[in-house]
Amino acid sequence: MATVASDKIKYLLATKQIDFANDVFKIALMTSGFTYDRVNHNNYSDISGSELSSGNGYTAGGETLAGVAVTRNDTDNWTSITWNNVSWTASGGPIGPTPGAAIYDDTHTDKPVVGYIDFGGDQTQADGGVATIANPEVRIA
Repeated sequence: MATVASDKIKYLLATKQIDFANDVFKIALMTSGFTYDRVNHNNYSDISGSELSSGNGYTAGGETLAGVAVTRNDTDNWTSITWNNVSWTASGGPIGPTPGAAIYDDTHTDKPVVGYIDFGGDQTQADGGVATIANPEVRIA
């Protein structure tokens, strides 16, 4: 899985408008055919029309992320923000197909997108199965 930080996240950090320790972050699954644009997908409203609809164990708006950790890597010159695993249980039908998941800050009015996890192709979770994203991450270089 490839992770891409949004361009907006750098601005929000520089202007002290985002607080990884105290803000509420959510992760939303996107519909097949969605292509993430780190420059123009600034807010949840820019991507919400391409999010999976509620049903079969998925709720539009995404899941709330918990357990944030911020790690600094001076050797490779990046900072990583990770959260605990997040899961959806498919019930009544499959979840997906989905090419990836967007992480956004639900605390702010405009709900800025902070990053996107590209699954490398559409993924579908069959009815009764559990779709898990292990340690969702946004890496800022």
